[in-house]
Parts: sequence; C-alpha cells; structure tokens
Amino acid sequence: MQETAISALIDVPSDMNITDFLEQQRTEDPENVLFTRRDDAGAWVDVSAAAFHADVTVLAKGLIQRGVALGDRVGIMSATRYEWSLLDFALWYAGAVSVPVYETSSASQIAWIAEDSGLSLVFAETSEHRSTILEGLKEAGLQQRPEVLLIESSALEQLREAGAGVSDQDLEIRRATAVGEDLATIIYTSGATGRPKGCELTHGNFVDHSRQTVAAMEGVVGRHSSTVLFLPMAHVFARFISVLFIAAGGRVAHTPDIKQLIEDLGVIRPTFLLGVPRVFEKIYNAAALKAEGDGKKRIFTAAADAAVDWSRATAEGRVPLSLRVKHAVFSKLVYSKLRHRMGGNVTHAFSGGSPLGERLGHFFNGVGIQIIEGYGLTETTAPVTGNIPSVYRIGTVGIPLPGNAVRVQADGELLVKGSIVFRGYRNRPELHAESFTADGWFYTGDLGRLDEAGRLIITGRKKEILVTAGGKNVAPAQLEDAIRADLLVSQAVVVGDGKPFISAMITLDGDVMPAWLRSQGLDPDTEMKDLTEHPQVLAHLQQVIDATNASVSKAESIRSFTVLEDDFTIDSGHLTPSLKIRRAEVMRDFQRVVENLYEKAAHRAKRH
Repeated sequence: MQETAISALIDVPSDMNITDFLEQQRTEDPENVLFTRRDDAGAWVDVSAAAFHADVTVLAKGLIQRGVALGDRVGIMSATRYEWSLLDFALWYAGAVSVPVYETSSASQIAWIAEDSGLSLVFAETSEHRSTILEGLKEAGLQQRPEVLLIESSALEQLREAGAGVSDQDLEIRRATAVGEDLATIIYTSGATGRPKGCELTHGNFVDHSRQTVAAMEGVVGRHSSTVLFLPMAHVFARFISVLFIAAGGRVAHTPDIKQLIEDLGVIRPTFLLGVPRVFEKIYNAAALKAEGDGKKRIFTAAADAAVDWSRATAEGRVPLSLRVKHAVFSKLVYSKLRHRMGGNVTHAFSGGSPLGERLGHFFNGVGIQIIEGYGLTETTAPVTGNIPSVYRIGTVGIPLPGNAVRVQADGELLVKGSIVFRGYRNRPELHAESFTADGWFYTGDLGRLDEAGRLIITGRKKEILVTAGGKNVAPAQLEDAIRADLLVSQAVVVGDGKPFISAMITLDGDVMPAWLRSQGLDPDTEMKDLTEHPQVLAHLQQVIDATNASVSKAESIRSFTVLEDDFTIDSGHLTPSLKIRRAEVMRDFQRVVENLYEKAAHRAKRH
C-alpha cells in the first residue's frame, strides 16, 4: 500500500461560506473586474466586483420575495454563460441550494433529478429547455411541481423588481446563515448502472478547496489571472473554477460554443485555460493541419519535435546548446503564432477528465504553455491532486492538493480523503456506506500508483479493466488515449473482454477530414461512410495502431480495428458532458459491431 498526504497551507474558518468570497472582493477592491460578459448587442463588457455584487443581491432579494426558503433546492438548466454564475451566487445569498441540470439532459433524467432533490424552482435558458423540463416534471408525477422560469425572457428582470421589498438586513441574515458543513449544491453524476447519483457538496468543500488552491498556485491563479470558461457549468470542474476565480479575484468570461472559442480567446486574451484533453488535441491538430495546408508541414513537424525534446531535456536539467538555439528559433517562427491563436497571454492550463498524452503535454510545455493535469471526481469537488509547478512532472497528475491525501491499495485502487471530499450521496445511505472505509477514505474506483516523489499516476478504471480469454488484464485508457491523439481520430474505444485478443472501434474527426483529404490529393467532400473503408484512411490508422502497440506487450496489443460512420457524441448518449466515453452505453449499442469484428477475424484466420 502507498499513501501520501499534504497538510493545509492555511487555516480556513469553519463558519465561512461561498458568498464570503464575493463579500471580500467587493470590500477590498470594488472596481476589480470579475467578469467580462456579452451585452444584449453582443459586445463584451466588464463587470466589476461591486456591479456583480449589486446584481447578485438584488436577484437574491427577488428570490426571497417569491418564496425561496432556506435550504430550498433550485435547478439551473443552461449552457455556459454569465447568468449561470449570477444565479448560482444569488441562490447562495438567498440561502438556497443550486442543482445544475445539463442542457443535454433528457426528460426522464430531469424527472429523476426533480423528484430526488425536491426542486422548488427551475431556471431554464431557452424555451426548448423549458419544454423538456415540463415534460420531465409531468413524467415524475409530482404533487407539487416547481415553477419553471425562462432566463431568456423578462424573468430575471421581474425578480430584480420583486426584490425591492426585502431589506439589506433580511438578506444579510440569509447570506450569513450557511456555514462550512451546510449544503451548497447537488450535482448529479451517472454511474455505470442505474439512475444518476446526487453528490452533495458543501460550502466548506468549495471554500477550503478554493483557499488552499489559491495558496498552492500562487503566480498561476490570482488577481492578475483571466480565463474563458467553455466547459458545461453543470460540471463540477467548471463550477469549481467559477468559485475559485471569485476567491482569487481573477476575471472570467463565458462562451457556450467551443467553435467560437478561438475568436473569443483573441478578444479576452486569457492567462489561463480550463479544458479536457480533447480540446488540447484539437488545438494541436488544427495547427498541424494549417501548417500542412500552407506547405509548412516539415517546419511544423520539426518545431513540434523540438518543443517535445526541449521540454523533456528541461525536466532532466540538461538542455544542449544546439537544442536551446533550435527552440529559440522555432519560438519566433512557430510557437509564438500558436500562442497568438490562443490569445497571446496563456501561460497555464488545467486539464482533467481523462489522461493527457505525454507527448502532447511536452509539446505545449515546450511551446510555453504549462498544462497542469489534475485528477478528481464530482465527489471530490473536482481536482484532488494537481501537477502544480513546484512538483511538475509530465505524465503524472501531481500531488494531493493541500489538506488532502491519497492512498493506493494493494490491488491498485485509489482512495482519497480530505476537506474536499463530498458529504455523501443524496437519499442513498446504502451507497454512501459502501463508498467509504470505516476510517473515512473514499473509494474512487480508479487505479493508480505513486512515483518516488509522491506524485500520482492514473493507470485505469477498476471497472473498465478488460480480461482477455487468455487471462491478460488490459487497461483500455492507455491505448485509447494514444489512438485519440492522432489528428484524424475523434474517439476510440478498445474492446476485448473475454475475447481472444484486443480490438478497437474508431471514429473520425469530421472537422479535420476535409483538410486532410485535400492534403492527400483526395476529394475533400468524400462522405464519411466511404471514408470508413478508404484504403488511405485505413493505412493511416494502421500506422497509428502500430505506434500504439509499440508501447505495450503483445498480449495487450490491438490486433484489429473498425472505423464507424457516426461519431460518439453527447447527444447520442455515448459521451459525458466532459467528453469522456460512456463505455457501458457504447458496448450496449455497438455489441453487434464488436461481434462482427471478431467474426471477421476468425474467418480470416481460417482462410490462412
């Protein structure tokens, strides 16, 4: 068994709640800009701490006036936008509990969330969201159905007007009531089977996590920092960053459409990004394709290799003069242009959700953007470990953040403990009991190990380990991450449980394919169904598979693969909102595809 713990860097009062961060900001520096948001005309405008506080409090008064009571659960179903943070804080000021609902949620999922959490009110962004919510509420058959207010209407303005009858003193009583152990939000996360589980996160979880992270990340997150949030605000990762930046006094902008991201980065010019590996893969692939389209493929490839070599050499403390010169040249010719496309000021990024490929991490580090990988769950208020600059090593997810500990059991399962671990699953005492040890450690279900410095390396998901017919245990994540890093690949799912060997299902990146086809002298308008069996596409993917197999044993290597016509998406139910594969759903819906893979392989074996 391995274990490591990091002591808290600062003492956090147990009676603090999340709203104290905003109170502190508007008192210490009321003109400090906390948000940059789009106005009704689409122009970006700054929102100071004083202005945000004023809007939050007037909305909170309106919520109180319309009957929202202490501890009431209120749902928010919306894309990532400024109003998400505004409502979140207004609900906390009113003493309520916010319950995020993914905008991709089905009526049945909403029905369960409404019933399990006991929603008293729901905010919906659009009329389509409202219709889905109403369908879900009807399906739930609740005796008292919560009212649904539309964000994209006059509902917020009506709340502002309604709050005139609530005094500042009454609001302050509500705001100050919650202490660290009180419930702040219920975030529903789906398990391998059954209905979504409601994770109860407290004010103390967010407060302690934010205070300790700011202290541990000095120079990375602070008053000078700015970011563009584009991950779903219903996800714990984005929620934590939203609270963290209020605590640090940094500036946040929101963009609901990742296709708008590059343009928004150019306007906001953030210092810091939050993403998942797929986002950074797409940034790299877009740069590689642009270079190829401009006839500069060889230059970009050489620059990418130099960035990786420089990063690795720097980590070892030995950078040859020739490499320093090469890196400096490419910094002007190539890296500066990539940094400019990301706004020009980005120095750091958080990445989570799944492992970031080691080469990709070294590439961005060599370019001048340090990607800090972390590991965490909804149950741990997002990252419980972080690859912070003081212990930075690419290929790990770092050490426990202050006030927390990790333990690796003999079978490799990772357990965590500390101030950021949730208080339990809503209405599921039996699940809570089986999720914790007698002395308070939480079973994560993930597998890992600690290096010599106590940094965590994630090796797989316990329930996702494949056992071949020959008895070989195979962690699919390592293989999938290596395949997905290729510019043509969107997603990869490795299969082989109970089978004679390992195989893979691969989907193609529709955004990349036209440019790649053009570079190969092929028709850029070739339909996806024809690309799944195109000889040049298959040859390219076989090279990717061969390179992936070079990093594992023969028993773990991928012997066959198939290319699917349709991508895995959030809407199809095969990806989570943070773009992780829903393996159970994929295996259920593509069972026949998997069977065909092995039937064809058996047929080929008989012929030979």
